[in-house]
Amino acid sequence: MHQNGYGRLADVVKHNEAELLGEWMKEQLAAVTTRRADLVNEAELREQSRALLGALRDALQRGVPRIEAPEWAAVRDLLGDLTRTRTRQGFTPSETATFVFSLKQPLFQRLRRELQREPEALFEQVWAATALLDQLGLYTTELHQKNREELIARQQQEMLELSTPVVQLWEGVLALPLIGTLDSARTQVVMESLLQKIVQTGAAIAIVDITGVPMVDTLVAQHLLKTVAAARLMGADCIISGIRPQIAQTIVHLGVDLGTVLTKATLADAFLVALQRTGASLTRSTPR
Repeated sequence: MHQNGYGRLADVVKHNEAELLGEWMKEQLAAVTTRRADLVNEAELREQSRALLGALRDALQRGVPRIEAPEWAAVRDLLGDLTRTRTRQGFTPSETATFVFSLKQPLFQRLRRELQREPEALFEQVWAATALLDQLGLYTTELHQKNREELIARQQQEMLELSTPVVQLWEGVLALPLIGTLDSARTQVVMESLLQKIVQTGAAIAIVDITGVPMVDTLVAQHLLKTVAAARLMGADCIISGIRPQIAQTIVHLGVDLGTVLTKATLADAFLVALQRTGASLTRSTPR
């Protein structure tokens, strides 16, 4: 028996690698959770399996039983790349873990053939193989969850950026129409988008329109004031438009001081004020 913790398991994988790969592929293609037709083709699946089996063989020969050890870095890297790819493709955690778990049956069969006259060694190596593949399968599940959370967070950030467009209404005049709830995270995106646009265009006036904001409380008002203050530091005056009667009453009731900020009932009113401040004007053409 080898001096490492995996004993004969390392030899079984090394000397039966081609056969194990073929049998493993059959298990994967027959698995209920494998959606290879629309998510991964057979050639790609075979290459992934071949690479992992080779890395597994090398790690087993080093004899370190902890998959977090440096000796298992290649295995972890391969599983990490595969899990990230499958998370983006829409695989479920179970489908990703099945990639590892489906190796059990072929490996157990090979161990039984090699060690059928050594029941004690057979039991020991089957147990070692079970524990190892369970660890690797759970590792993919943890990675899948982490990757999924990162993907969701990134999508949420992109949605925030898309939901806070800064548009140039006129030379030197920007408008930022807000729709939905204005919380701390979104306020940060709003400020960054507005300030970046002010720098790009050199705008002197920014209109923050809250017509689409369903509710204004103390926190929302504070966020608005922070945005106005940040714009002023960049040299742009702000006008808040979309102040409906209910919102005006709420602001007064909350005791929020918007006295230093020009407010208008509609975006059109705010735009007219902005034009006046920039020295521009609109005239109605005489119809023919």
